[in-house]
Amino acid sequence: MSEDHETRLKRLRIRSWRRGTREMDMILGPFCDARIADLDAEALDLYEALLSENDQDLYGWVSGREAAPDRFRPMIDRLRAHAEAS
Repeated sequence: MSEDHETRLKRLRIRSWRRGTREMDMILGPFCDARIADLDAEALDLYEALLSENDQDLYGWVSGREAAPDRFRPMIDRLRAHAEAS
């Protein structure tokens, strides 16, 4: 059975706020709350794939200390812009 859209969004919110490191909770959680409903299906797939990555890698990419993989760059740019605007 496949999950409906609203269930998927709720699951992604929970995964965004309960990462394992507080730094990523504070970056991904607010981004998800503010922007998740605006993401199209392709961007949601990318965001969900990003959530499967290691928090230390994610933090390095979002902070700019390390280059993000090409496939994640558009989403990392969105995350970074949201974090800087908050």
